[in-house]
Amino acid sequence: MKKHQIITILLLFFVFSCKDKPEKTQLSEQLENLEPKINLNELETDFMKWWTYHSNNISLSLNFTSLNERSDTIEKKQFLEKLITSKFIPVKLKSNEGFETYKLFKLDSSANKSIGSTIKNESLTKLKHYKMEGLPFSEFDFTDLNGNLYTNENTKGKTIILKTWFINCKACVAEFPELNELVEKHKKRNDIIFVSLALDTKSELESFLHKKDFEYKVVPNQRDFIKKKLNLQIYPTHIIVDRNGIILKVVNKASEMIEFLENEKKLTENILPPPPPM
Repeated sequence: MKKHQIITILLLFFVFSCKDKPEKTQLSEQLENLEPKINLNELETDFMKWWTYHSNNISLSLNFTSLNERSDTIEKKQFLEKLITSKFIPVKLKSNEGFETYKLFKLDSSANKSIGSTIKNESLTKLKHYKMEGLPFSEFDFTDLNGNLYTNENTKGKTIILKTWFINCKACVAEFPELNELVEKHKKRNDIIFVSLALDTKSELESFLHKKDFEYKVVPNQRDFIKKKLNLQIYPTHIIVDRNGIILKVVNKASEMIEFLENEKKLTENILPPPPPM
């Protein structure tokens, strides 16, 4: 009888030992896969440390592989919806894929409350933008400062890069140099149009742009279109519309828009051409 009890105890010990080890190993591997290396406990209690990490490493606007807190792959929409609960933050993992890999990290009850509320507000905006992707762009009839007309019909077959802005928006104006570089880079292409929708009047814009160089085509008095047709409130906002009039991407930073364009270009270049006819 004693012999059977000893065997049973040993078996139970073996089973629980086998169960515990993989969990610890898995957690260790997850922590090792963080890039850059961070102390998660410090991150969730110190707002400035978290914000610095988040700003430098996470871009919820771009395409990424999304993992839940159990490391299961989920849709980007689900990922953003989880972040809206204020209970999670995204952390970046090492990845050999073309896209970044982000994982949900559940915040402890002792976490800084401002972190949860900040990630919630950001994720609400990102989810709204994400839901715009794949939809047809609104009917439009724009006339720029030089009298050029842009409509859904005469821009068919062309990619439209749009920016919303206004003169007194410092972040909007600060982007001008990198956007000018982008226009210069694609100046020989007639299949891309760079158009900006401004809130200001024609005379205000002409006076401002006389002193400030901006290579986008500028359309004045677009407050109603931006707010009522596009339902956008944050400036600047960048929208990429494909050749068929479908919204490809909506972001708030020029750097993210440019990165998306570069990634799309690489993706297109890596697609093998069809085989020759037999």
